[in-house]
Amino acid sequence: MNEHIVYLSIGSNVGDKKKNLKDATAILDSHDKIDVVAISSFYKTEPQNFTDQDWFVNAALKIKTALAPEELLSDIKTLEKDLDINGKPFRFGPRIIDLDIVYYDHMILKTSLLEIPHPRMHERCFVLRPICDIGAHTIHPVFNLRSDELLKKIEKQDSQKVILLDEEV
Repeated sequence: MNEHIVYLSIGSNVGDKKKNLKDATAILDSHDKIDVVAISSFYKTEPQNFTDQDWFVNAALKIKTALAPEELLSDIKTLEKDLDINGKPFRFGPRIIDLDIVYYDHMILKTSLLEIPHPRMHERCFVLRPICDIGAHTIHPVFNLRSDELLKKIEKQDSQKVILLDEEV
């Protein structure tokens, strides 16, 4: 079995947000082709784009998987639908769970369904800060910069609030 190292961004801003993240992580870890090997700290983050909604709790997961990128995407979209029957009401709207593939090995991929690395991750502190907890030296294959270097670049200009939650997660 070929194992791939993948980083996922995970977030929630509806209901018991920490529990939503923990539940989704447990479901992923119970998948026979996914092994969650690291979980970042949890962060309370201000919403972007559509700001008239509750703050998010965000984290990052490092997983090992035998799934191809498209299979992994399909499985995480199914998980989102299973945990959030009604789905998010509109793009960037409130949601019980949101999962995104940030990195998949050192792959660069762009299809109609999936772009790896995530096309906006380098602009988002709420993605990079948790990624840096568990993969600070992971290289962005397009920019050829480490995740911690990308974070330093945007922290100076990004006014979005990303606050470490208490350690009891």
